[in-house]
Amino acid sequence: MKSWLLLSLLLLAANMLQQCCVNGQAQVPGVFVFGGTLSDHGNNNNLRTSVKSNYMPYGIDFSRGSTGRFSNGKTQVDIIAEFLRLNTSIPPYANTTGSDILKGVTYASGSAGIRDETGRHLGNNINFRRQIANHRYIILRILSQIGYNRTRQHLRQCLYYVHIGNNDYIYNYYLPQVYPRSRFFNTEQFAQDLINRYSRYIQVLRSLGARKFVFFSPGRIGCTPYALSMRRTNGSCVEEMNAATSIFTGKLRSLVDRLNNNFGDDSRFMFVNNSARNLGVVATGGFTVTNASCCPTGTDLLCDPNQTPCQNRNQYVFWDKFVFTEAFNRFLALLAYNGSNRDFVYPVNISTLVQS
Repeated sequence: MKSWLLLSLLLLAANMLQQCCVNGQAQVPGVFVFGGTLSDHGNNNNLRTSVKSNYMPYGIDFSRGSTGRFSNGKTQVDIIAEFLRLNTSIPPYANTTGSDILKGVTYASGSAGIRDETGRHLGNNINFRRQIANHRYIILRILSQIGYNRTRQHLRQCLYYVHIGNNDYIYNYYLPQVYPRSRFFNTEQFAQDLINRYSRYIQVLRSLGARKFVFFSPGRIGCTPYALSMRRTNGSCVEEMNAATSIFTGKLRSLVDRLNNNFGDDSRFMFVNNSARNLGVVATGGFTVTNASCCPTGTDLLCDPNQTPCQNRNQYVFWDKFVFTEAFNRFLALLAYNGSNRDFVYPVNISTLVQS
């Protein structure tokens, strides 16, 4: 199939799904988002950090401009919120007001990870532990608005979206000159340490009332423009890095099974495999540029300020050296929401999860 035709079909399917969801009743009352760079909607804007995206060309295709989203337009979270018929973007924790919090909050922070120290060489961020502390505060605000019984029911119906772990490799394990983890942990041990922490945090969220969870694995970080330039591979993926994150991915899928077995009476957990090899095969059918960033980055990972990005943005996977274009975010969001391939969504997709 011609690449342009496959891409057109994917975008058409996404647009059809979006149109059918705009006017109907929301499938969930809200979405609470925990994560790193890929899901930050502006929490880093006022932090003392070099990891910010509140400048052009970030947001060049977003209706409100450069809000602090690490993309040219919408994030995967934005698009999934559309599919869920929320008809609103999920606000960052740093900018929540009034009843907006009932439709969800993103606590995600650029460069943040599961481990507390991840990304700290770049400045401040809000790690997974602190994101959960911020969620406790949001729950108190919801309680003050709608009372205990309604809050309890509200949280049980909300979707808890967790996409974290990429930065623990990019901004921790694979920076041995800054962080010592790789000197003390092999890749198996490091992945197990991350999963142990991840599991404890998820159980804290469940104790706070969460019942519907979707976990996203790290992507194939060895195929990012960042990894290619760092290792100077002439465009070939750094399979050592992909192999390391695949260990974490396997353990994350096993965690979903374990949690469903332990709490399946009143909780539901699902997994999205952003590192699936067959995902890469499908993606290259519609995206012609898979190993370069769309925006000029120079020697940095982020876009250079106020520079002109590529014009054919729908054909690029990567916006800067790490994050995705809106087109690829839409591709991933559609598969996560409505996909049927169990290599990618397991044991169900988001559409099925939220109806359970």
